[in-house]
Amino acid sequence: MTETKKREEYGADSIAVLEGLEAVRVRPGMYIGSTGVKGLNHLVYEILDNSVDEHLAGKCSLITVTLGKDGSAAVEDDGRGIPVDIHEKGYPAERIIMTTLHAGGKFDSKSYKTSGGLHGVGSSVVNALSKTMTVEVKRDGLIYRDEYAKGIPTVALARGELLPVVGKAKGTGTKITFTPDETIFDTVEFKAEAIRDRLHETAYLNPGLTLVFCNERDGKEKEVFHEAEGLAGYVDFMLSGDPDTVRLSKTVTLHGERDGITVDAAFCYVNDYGETLVSFCNNINTVEGGTHVNGFKQAISKSINQYAHSLHKIKESQNYQAGDIRQGLLAVVSISHPAPRFDGQTKTKLDNNDALNAVSTVVTQRLSYIFDRDTRLIEELLKIVATNASNAPGGGAPNLSDKKFAFEGNGKLARQESSDPDKCELFIVEGKSAGGTAKTGRDRKYQAILPIRGKILNVEKQKIGRVLDNEEIRALVNALGCGFSEGFGNDFDIKKLRYHKIIIAADADVDGGHISTLLLTFFYRFLPELIHAGKLFRAMPPLYRVKPKRGKTEYLYDDKALAEYRKKHGTNFDIQRYKGLGEMDASQLWETTMDPRTRKLKKITMDDVIDANRMTSVLMGEEVPPRRKYIMDNADKANLDV
Repeated sequence: MTETKKREEYGADSIAVLEGLEAVRVRPGMYIGSTGVKGLNHLVYEILDNSVDEHLAGKCSLITVTLGKDGSAAVEDDGRGIPVDIHEKGYPAERIIMTTLHAGGKFDSKSYKTSGGLHGVGSSVVNALSKTMTVEVKRDGLIYRDEYAKGIPTVALARGELLPVVGKAKGTGTKITFTPDETIFDTVEFKAEAIRDRLHETAYLNPGLTLVFCNERDGKEKEVFHEAEGLAGYVDFMLSGDPDTVRLSKTVTLHGERDGITVDAAFCYVNDYGETLVSFCNNINTVEGGTHVNGFKQAISKSINQYAHSLHKIKESQNYQAGDIRQGLLAVVSISHPAPRFDGQTKTKLDNNDALNAVSTVVTQRLSYIFDRDTRLIEELLKIVATNASNAPGGGAPNLSDKKFAFEGNGKLARQESSDPDKCELFIVEGKSAGGTAKTGRDRKYQAILPIRGKILNVEKQKIGRVLDNEEIRALVNALGCGFSEGFGNDFDIKKLRYHKIIIAADADVDGGHISTLLLTFFYRFLPELIHAGKLFRAMPPLYRVKPKRGKTEYLYDDKALAEYRKKHGTNFDIQRYKGLGEMDASQLWETTMDPRTRKLKKITMDDVIDANRMTSVLMGEEVPPRRKYIMDNADKANLDV
């Protein structure tokens, strides 16, 4: 190919310039994470966050979220109201905010001291991804109204012209009503329960704020959330959702400020073998934690060890390990930061070093103040930590780096040739037959196969010692190479993870679903960091192989796809139903389930730690009545292959 030909193929006319909000509609996942239910609900959260920011600025005390029968969502607050005066660009400020990325009051520290929506894209992104949007603003005794379709204004305004006035107003505030664009999203039905829980959570984080949820779509009565006890009430709420959990200590609440960062925390100890720590920055749930969480953990460990020494519970040369101190810890950490740096637009991890220092300092100082005045409390906590240490393998927190499980020679793992974790994949395969097929059909350079025999241990509420005694779990932990979660010891290091894709490959029947659930429970309880890091996946093997009398063979992944296929081909085709992975030959398994070019994988995510903790306890815990109730309430949604 000549140089001239290259220039012809890749020149200035090859560069696409997307005007206005067009880029959002072309690549919505870049702004809201996905086009599934998670991304759909994120639209509501973006508008809600703006209203909460008004509360943080001291200008809002009531927020109402309504899911309409027509598929719309509305967020209304009694804040100052979006500015409607003419911006220097010649149009009302409201329109500039709704149609321009990175435009808004969040960039002006005089308007908002702290904010969850610092990117300045929330309202405009929601507008771009909505079929219709209506904005009503109450200011100066008047109600102003603006309307949009797919991000484009439908109310004509001349340069310098104000928004239309549609009535008189009492008070101030903003109401934004929008209907998601069905051409963008996989579904346009909001997950009402998740939105309701988000509002309840926000009420705990803002004791002076009242939030109302109106679900007109399902015909339910409105719910009012106002939690005056704040984070202490949140801890109680977390406890109430887990039928197997028992409180071991009273709740400790902490509050302070350092370097302009406000720190709030609450914690207690419960009869659990792991830790549950929920964190927030500017009301945003930082699911992956971050520097503020690290500061809290450091302060807890430092304070407990300091008082253990001063009260002569351990020798000066000794320290309780992090696993001893945080076993059974149930905590909420929330900070307000004037300039937070989040990891991505969806804001799941905080990255400010000053947050670590502020939280560590405030928590250490407040714990010292509390423990000096309540010796019974610190004695109680030290007793819990001492019990944790004595129950751990070897009389201390488990450290897998000191344990050799003779894994290398046990014949289970079929290793890959490459040692590059970024390219390597581990398939956890159910059964000897499927394991043998997978070993034959895989890409030996990058794919490793770990067959498991039957159903692994249900690790819910199990002591770490019993978990380590399970042969299948020992083999899995050694194969991964990164140790156990830091909540159970000091040896966890995600940098040592040998595979950056861990793929659960189970049959598509009831038993396969149970095995997948047991594995997911293990990863959630003992290696949640891998879920947060996006390393865990579930393979999606096909249910059917169909071949028409004339034409090529196809694989169908569910009954819906089969029904569509029948509409096109009638009954003039051969069909094979796969009950398990072992029924496929090596080439079929490779083509459908293992080949990166053609396979389907589902990434395992965890957006709500509280809900994940509650559901894991309900479905996998010892208490039967909550599980029975959940099954009965959701039986109509089940899709079982019997």
